[in-house]
This record gives sequence, C-alpha cells and structure tokens, in this order.
Amino acid sequence: MLEQRYLEFIEQTFIKYAKVNTRSDENSTSIPTTTGQIKLAQLIRDDLREIGVKNVVYDKNDGYLVVTLPANDIVEAKPIGFIAHLDTADFPAEHIQPQVHPAYDGKDVVLNEAAGIIMRVSDFPNLKNYRGQRLITSDGTTLLGADDKAGIAAAITAIKYLNEHPNIKHGEVRFAFGPDEEIGLGAKRFDVEKFKVAFAYTLDNGLPGQLENETFNAAQAKIVIQGTAVHPGNAYGLMVNAITLANRLVAALPIDEVPEKSKGRDGFFLVTSFSATIAEAKLNIIIRDFDKEAFANKKKLLQQIVARLNGEFFNEQKVFLKITDQYHNIADTIKQHPYITDLILQVYTKLGLKPVIHPFRGGTDGNALTEKGIPTPNLFNGGENFHGQYEFVTTEAMLQVSQTILAILAQHYQNNK
Repeated sequence: MLEQRYLEFIEQTFIKYAKVNTRSDENSTSIPTTTGQIKLAQLIRDDLREIGVKNVVYDKNDGYLVVTLPANDIVEAKPIGFIAHLDTADFPAEHIQPQVHPAYDGKDVVLNEAAGIIMRVSDFPNLKNYRGQRLITSDGTTLLGADDKAGIAAAITAIKYLNEHPNIKHGEVRFAFGPDEEIGLGAKRFDVEKFKVAFAYTLDNGLPGQLENETFNAAQAKIVIQGTAVHPGNAYGLMVNAITLANRLVAALPIDEVPEKSKGRDGFFLVTSFSATIAEAKLNIIIRDFDKEAFANKKKLLQQIVARLNGEFFNEQKVFLKITDQYHNIADTIKQHPYITDLILQVYTKLGLKPVIHPFRGGTDGNALTEKGIPTPNLFNGGENFHGQYEFVTTEAMLQVSQTILAILAQHYQNNK
C-alpha cells in the first residue's frame, strides 16, 4: 500500500487539475481544440519536472505530453505505456469547485445547498459502496472532471512513487496525456513514433478490477433534408415539409435499438441532434454495435431509409446522408496478444481485485492507438456518474489506480527478467 502522504498528494493533484476547464470543442479546428487543454498539459509538465522527472516532452503539433521513465535494470521486458486524456465532456466546466466529503457516511450528498442540488442515494445507490472514503464531487453546477483527471492524477502519483523509490525494478515505461478524447480526435492525431511501446492501457472510465478489451464499432451519420417552403394556403402539390420527412426518418429506425433499451453487447441508434424548419432539417445520428456484421447492417438500414424517402420524389434528391466511421472494435487485435490480458489478470489476483472483463459501451483513445499498431485496452480511473453534475470519485479509488499501475510494472518486470 502507498503511504498516507501519497493519499494527500493524489487528492491535491486531482483537485488542482479538476479546476482547469478542459472541455473540448468539436467545432474548433485548433490543436488541441481548446486552450484549457494546453494549460493543463503545461501544468502537468511543470509538476513532473518539479518532482524530478527529466524526460517530459509536450508536442504542440498533436497536443500530447509524453513522459518516459527509462528501465532501471537490464531486463527483456518490452516497453509498455499508460494513457489518460486531458479534456472533459460536453457539459458545463467553468469554475469547477471540487468538494471533499471526508469519511463519507453513505447518505445523500448536498452538492449545492443554495441551489437545492442533492445527489441522492435513491438515485445513485452505488454511493453506498464508498462509505468511509474521501468522496470528491463538484458543487452540482458543473461536472467534476474525474473523466479523465482521475486517471491523470493516478498516473502522476505512480510516477512520483517510482521516482522516489529507485529500488523498484521496472522496464522502460511511457505515459501519454492527450487532448480531445471526448470528441474522438486526439489519438487520431497522436504521433506514436514518440510513444514506442509494445502495448498500452488507457486509464479511463471504470471501477477497480475492470478490464475492457472490447469496444463498440462506431459511426456518425449527418443528414440534411431539403424541403420546399410555400404558403400553406397554396401548398397543395408544392410544399415539401422537411420536418415531416425528418420525423418519418427517425420513426423508421428500430424502436428498441436505442441506448435506453440497450445493455451488454446490444448496439443502438441515437439521434444526438435535430433541428428543423419546413425548408430544411438537419439530424445527427450515431450508430454503435460490437458485432461487425450488425454494425454494417445498421449503416445499410439507414441508407435504405434515406433511399426510400428520396424515392418518393422521383429523380429529385431531398435527403442527403453522409456516414463516417469513427472507430472500430479493438477486440480482434487484443485477442491476438493474450499476454496483455493475462498480465492484468495476474495483477488483479495479487491485488485482491475481482476481475471484471466486459465490453466497453463506448470508445477510448485505445481505438485509434490499436489501429496504429499499439494494442490498447482500457483499465479504470475509479470514478462514477461521468459526464454530468453528479460525477464523483474517491481519493482511495484513485490511489487504487496508482497501485495498479505500479503492480503492472512490477509483474511485467518479473515476467521478463
């Protein structure tokens, strides 16, 4: 177990990072998409240099901060990496005020008394699992940023520990802190030539003991419907109501293949935005599925629906569809490298963590990195209720992430010495 001073360090580090607004912006063309992410990367760089880490490089071309700790013994262990992301989700992130609830009593948590914002155990029964721990929340008006600053703080704490305990033998290890994960851009831009590792783990959403070695296949559909607006009194045979067509398109999607009715390995369609007038409608739909064939069929179904609507107007196209693949399931690649999973199972057993291997109902930086030749499943960062005002993490859970990183390095060294 890490000493008490590391508990204090990880909490203070997390709170400092959480206060920096790093919300990414999908409409920006800058790299990173927001200046707050640069500010955080530079803050992390300065903190690492202060604790004595020498090889810390920030690359303005892709927005990544890469840290390299050299092997401190002659060992055949292949270099491995850990990755956490700088940005937070599309939710208010200005003036984040982290609140620490020491020795949490397992009851409802008043986040903001003046605004009447309460995180109730009846809504979030998982809170009871953290009784007695140091619970950290926002003030209820913003997200907290545990996704993924909990992962960052845990990585920094592990680096600090290794730097202060050179007697702990390990092979070469690299850490990367990158931007724009929430909008799927960061890892696609990452120049992995400076991150030469055999495999890596993301420290993203999840609970201790978790391993996510499978993700969705993901695509985004952008649809524009061109209507014809005329006076309703003279509309017969002339008006084409884009709102009506948009509603018909959405109604033609499978009624049960939506997130609120999906779990496990179920896929779904999700309309994420819908704006319309009679003259024009714009829709954004995301498509998700674990199975390659089912994923392809979902895209095909949407194309058929659009073709059917266009068919009503003879040779004139009214509905325009563009489908873009966002990322692909990492499962096939991870299965080709069983050591990556076996290593984690060895570590979890030694730490007394119950392994929970399941598909991640989303994507991480690991999707792009895996496609670039670095197999990268996801571990955990210890937080819960991500992407909203009820997000939380405990100091103890973050420290468990740090302990897991250290145990992975120690086991990997033992396996290859």
